[in-house]
Amino acid sequence: MIGVTLSTDVKPVQRYRDLNTYLKTLFGERVQKISLDAGMSCPNRDGTLSRKGCIYCDARGAGTGAFIHENLSIEEQIARSKKFLTARYGARKFIAYFQSFTNTYAAPARLKALYDEAVAQEDVVGLSVATRPDCLDTEKLDLLASYGRGVLVWLELGLQSSHDQTLTRINRGHDASCFEKAVRMARLVGLPVCAHVILGLPGENRQMMLHTARYLSGLPVAGVKIHLLYVVKGTPLAALFEKGRLRCLDQETYANLVVDFLERLPPRMVIHRLTGDPPKTELLAPLWAKDKTKTLNLIKSILEKRNTHQGRLYDGQGG
Repeated sequence: MIGVTLSTDVKPVQRYRDLNTYLKTLFGERVQKISLDAGMSCPNRDGTLSRKGCIYCDARGAGTGAFIHENLSIEEQIARSKKFLTARYGARKFIAYFQSFTNTYAAPARLKALYDEAVAQEDVVGLSVATRPDCLDTEKLDLLASYGRGVLVWLELGLQSSHDQTLTRINRGHDASCFEKAVRMARLVGLPVCAHVILGLPGENRQMMLHTARYLSGLPVAGVKIHLLYVVKGTPLAALFEKGRLRCLDQETYANLVVDFLERLPPRMVIHRLTGDPPKTELLAPLWAKDKTKTLNLIKSILEKRNTHQGRLYDGQGG
């Protein structure tokens, strides 16, 4: 009888379709995103819609501040980040991520110059552009789609919530139907959309937050970033917090909500993140948000404890 050795290796269960695995599948190795600041503004800050901005947004527009505070070009920002990411992670391929403020809020000619500069850099294999759904038109979408012939392109759209009353409360400046229109326009030109959502927004309960998951599952959205609502200094949200009018989610509640959210998303959707990265020196609350690793580990442990996964409660309907 011929002896047979059975492997004891057990392939881990993939509980959700994470971005790192998705990128490794596409490129065969680790790919890192480089956050860029193109010096953009926002119609919610320059007076077009408002001068207050969204209530949670700080002076850096959720970005690095590399352009505003250091006056670094796109090429310089990429070179600096590549050096750090290569040393820390061994990364050799990168995605240029236009993160700060609204990165389609300029004339197409200026946008093209910025995007061209980014994708021209050595080892940049992708372009990701974060913007508002009310700052897109056919010309800008066609411009973004044109890069898809040579690099991976993602359009990142801020939604935050599917509820119009919440969007008004946070001074978002657009409604959910505006987001839907932008998603469908992007689909027409073949651009994959990554939606940004925030859990724990003022006035929202668990049912409302999970409705946002079902809402996204009914749209042609290819990816999602799930953020925690955190309070940083100098924002309208900070004023509410300091007056005792805002209570942040605790860590366990947030982790369970993320799992609930994942269960309702389509299995095909790429999960770009499960929580945010608050600026630690400016963070007012919740202080547990400083330990991102602990939060991620808690989410993963809940997924395992429940023996659940992304898409478990997805019924193919959405809405």
